[in-house]
Amino acid sequence: MNLDLVEGEELLTNILDQERGKDVVTIVAPPYIHLSSAKRMLSHTNIGLAAQNCHNQTSGAYTGEVSVKMLKSVGVEYVILGHSERREYFKEDSLAISFKVNHVIENGLRPIYCCGETLTERKDGQHFEIIEKQLTEGLFQLNEIELLNCIIAYEPVWAIGTGETASPEQAQEVHAFIRKTIASQYNAITANSVSILYGGSVKPSNAVELFNCPDIDGGLIGGAALQAESFATLTKSF
Repeated sequence: MNLDLVEGEELLTNILDQERGKDVVTIVAPPYIHLSSAKRMLSHTNIGLAAQNCHNQTSGAYTGEVSVKMLKSVGVEYVILGHSERREYFKEDSLAISFKVNHVIENGLRPIYCCGETLTERKDGQHFEIIEKQLTEGLFQLNEIELLNCIIAYEPVWAIGTGETASPEQAQEVHAFIRKTIASQYNAITANSVSILYGGSVKPSNAVELFNCPDIDGGLIGGAALQAESFATLTKSF
């Protein structure tokens, strides 16, 4: 929840003026009120457009909510689901998020499904158990083809907006676990084909080291993406 519409348009203009990494899938996920404007600005680029959330119903008496149909009508291609802040502040659990995942898939868009543990869960050694539960309840209702349309983002909650970052070893360990968990539910080919992003205080100074890990396919970037130069640098960190 950053930047008004004018500020958002200025940021996107500045991003488009920067030299970005080639052969890198780049997606922006602005607030709802920016989406229509952003789509117009991105219409002649290869940058994808994501929403930060959606509702699990097509329409109805859900005042204040935004449906996938609405998002699709303004050109959204991806929807972030299950972000740690949605789980923490809005009490969304993986089962509830699974209905959103299904709805996004049914409407031809691609979910970016977030999972990750809190600091307490990490200290208690429960992080693998928590992540496996989140994957099972939120994604594993999908068939293989549907899962291949998903992107997964691992975001340790203790590293979101805190300045703390999982070490490359910690991040790689969890990413490898996620891939292993997918392989056990589906197969190795599917597991190796799903993109798994890392999110958690990623910035230009640590991106190269993180993105060089074999099972980290990209980043789900927050604060560091609010400056055009930083955004562009991150796209060149692969």
